[in-house]
Amino acid sequence: MKKKTIWDLNRITINEYKAQAKEPIIVVVDNVRSLNNIGSLFRTADGFGLQGIVLCGISATPPSPEIHKTALGAEDSVDWHYFPETLEAIDWLKEAGYTICCLEQVEGSTMLQEFRREPGKKYALVIGNEVDGVDPAVVNRSDIFLEIPQRGTKHSLNVTISTGVALWQMLTH
Repeated sequence: MKKKTIWDLNRITINEYKAQAKEPIIVVVDNVRSLNNIGSLFRTADGFGLQGIVLCGISATPPSPEIHKTALGAEDSVDWHYFPETLEAIDWLKEAGYTICCLEQVEGSTMLQEFRREPGKKYALVIGNEVDGVDPAVVNRSDIFLEIPQRGTKHSLNVTISTGVALWQMLTH
């Protein structure tokens, strides 16, 4: 089996990427500390062709060598915004017609495998801090709560892994 080369993959340019239609999903990054995680989130958003990323609070923003290390240039292709407070971002997104999906373990949450996007709706997927999760005030302003079932001894996955799993489910079901 021959591994595909970069040329076999027929990747588009940044300008072509920016011009193409995007999935109507924005990832809201609520106080994520790790610049490597932020870079990975940019790369994930690029890979899934998302509308963009909203960075909030202590989440670092490009340009940054540490973000670039894992984003591998996706910080240049993916549209992003920054808000000092996540609740400001939530208000902005709600005004723009987004349904706020909080990826968090709460009472009454929907197990991820049961979630189905409604055609024509725009979604904002809120992901939280590596230790504390999504801020409770943001949880309270959310419309939908998604939870990834856990089978092990830990109560959560890494924030970038969780985001990738959630986005895959949202985009394929």
